Amino acid sequence: MVHLATPYRIKGLSLKNRIVMAPMCQYSVSKRDGKPNDWHFVHYASRAIGGTGLIIIEMTDIEPDGRITDFDLGLWSDDQIPAFQRIIDAVHQHDAKIGIQIAHAGRKAEDAPTPVGPSSIPFSSKYKKPRALRTTEVREMVRKFQEAARRAVAAGVDTIEIHGAHGYLIHQFHSPKINNRTDEYGQDLSRFGVEVIQAVKQIMPAEMPLLMRISAVEYWEDGYTLDHTIDLCRKYRDAGVDVFHISSGGEGPVGTNGPSDHPGYQVPYARAIKDALGVPVIAVGNLDDPRLAEATIANNDADMVAVARGMLRDPYWALHAIQELSGLTKEHIPRQYLRAYSL
Repeated sequence: MVHLATPYRIKGLSLKNRIVMAPMCQYSVSKRDGKPNDWHFVHYASRAIGGTGLIIIEMTDIEPDGRITDFDLGLWSDDQIPAFQRIIDAVHQHDAKIGIQIAHAGRKAEDAPTPVGPSSIPFSSKYKKPRALRTTEVREMVRKFQEAARRAVAAGVDTIEIHGAHGYLIHQFHSPKINNRTDEYGQDLSRFGVEVIQAVKQIMPAEMPLLMRISAVEYWEDGYTLDHTIDLCRKYRDAGVDVFHISSGGEGPVGTNGPSDHPGYQVPYARAIKDALGVPVIAVGNLDDPRLAEATIANNDADMVAVARGMLRDPYWALHAIQELSGLTKEHIPRQYLRAYSL
């Protein structure tokens, strides 16, 4: 039995295998309007044809100044829904499921005239100094996350992932080194994330699972550790998160405890959170080797594995991985490509 090829179900989401296409920014919006174009259509549809079980559309922002760059995707307007719907419908035609990662870059919004964040602390000396959000503006951000999620549901997604990792806005709020507020969003570092989760859950169908990506540890000097993350995830789970997508870092300049980046270096974090909270997790981070991905599932370190750079190199990574593990059958292969395989 090839564990990577086994089906998986969480609430109303049924996946044909445990392989996830990690969200990866393409910086390819042609008119700076936040709408996906033909590049994005081919990018995602080809991975569906290539056998991926769950595709997560790249970081898609809740307002124009919440983008990393002006070439990123957005869902701040109903006018953007049809372009996403076109991609989602194409992915569904190839027996894959698709979600979308909604986010705000906060102080890492490079093209915003004045970035915003929980505080006025910049990401680094090379970045603009952000403006600290007023309390009323924080609450408005919660509403904008909810509206983006509503549009994602209208476009037909199978799941939604909230981006709480890599130093973007939600991460900034729950990081003790970035959030120096004195209001309720500083007194409780999880409050902003919890309110976003609750707001998004209000408009999601009851059987649609909510994913959240989170950085398990920070890599700058005196950044938070796994214990802090487990406490956060417990609150986020209780607020409504069904699956955690476990990454790390991205919060600031790397210090002496930087990542090793060896294959599977983040898997222990996924396992720790899975064991501590009893929740499904997605492991990610240099899992391009099919045998390592297989072992991650077989050892029960994670429930799914997300592949990033490996899928940039190979749209058919999922098929090729299952083939290498000697688990490929005719049922896995698009009928148009069957003659290319000897089974």
